[in-house]
Formats: sequence, structure tokens, C-alpha cells
Amino acid sequence: MLSSQSFIDRLTENGFNFFAGVPCSLLSGLISCLEETEKAPYIPAVREDAAVGLCAGAYMAGSNPVLLMQNSGLGYCLNAFTSLNLIYKIPTLVIMSWRGCGGKDAPEHIIMGEINEDILKTAGMDYAVITPQNHEEVLRQAIEKINTGFPFTLLVKKGIFDERH
Repeated sequence: MLSSQSFIDRLTENGFNFFAGVPCSLLSGLISCLEETEKAPYIPAVREDAAVGLCAGAYMAGSNPVLLMQNSGLGYCLNAFTSLNLIYKIPTLVIMSWRGCGGKDAPEHIIMGEINEDILKTAGMDYAVITPQNHEEVLRQAIEKINTGFPFTLLVKKGIFDERH
């Protein structure tokens, strides 16, 4: 398990300075840390596509944005990613909880859990599954991709981050 506070600290140390997102219990530790820090703003959004827009605006204003979201919202924001981030090269680090991973979760999460990797691949969005063992490497990989002007998604399975810092 990774410390939510340590991971947020790592992100801010790497220049990420704007956070927006939609709540998810799998990301609750990260969101709690963001709500309590003064290092960078966290702006809650009502939908994932609105959070994509907030991150795009923050980038255009000079920030390095991070979007926190549940994979169930991938359908909501796919058009925003493909018609905004990908064609205009607006880099965003996406931290996406992987609800329904392995067919285990509430029934409403199972289908998206089975197909979110395929959706990301089809849209041409690079991603990696983050684990306690590979988090340094996938963050480095994400930063390299973001530095070329494109979004990168970190898929977060249940139990990767602690719920409290």
C-alpha cells in the first residue's frame, strides 16, 4: 500500500500544481490530502468532463494539472480528451480508479472495469497500472509522456493508496 500523502508530495515535487476531480472511494486518501494541503489547489467537479475542462484551463494558465476520477466517468470525458487534450496537446496526469477490476465490485462497475483499458488504447491514450512496486517507474513514464504534450493515465486498483494520511 502507498501513502496517499507521500504520493501527493511526490506529485507536487515533480511540478504538478493543480488538481481537479470527481470523488471516488478508491481515491479518498489522495483527495483528503489534497483538500488539506496548501501546496496546490484541488477543485472538485460534478462530472469528469467538467474536470477535464478545468485541467485544460489550468494548463493554458500555466499549471501542470492532475485529474482524479473513477473509470466509470471515462465515457463522460472521452470526447473531451479526444477533441481537446489529444488534438491540442494538453497534457494532464489522470489518476483513474479501476472500479470493477477483475469482475469484483458493485454490478454497475463490472462492464467498465472490463473495458476501460481497451477504451484507453482505442483512444490512443497511454496508461499504466500503478502498484506499490512500480509507482516510481510509472510516474517517471507518465512525466515523460506528459512532457511531450499528451495525457497519461495511472490506473489505480482497490487498496493501492491508504484511505487516510
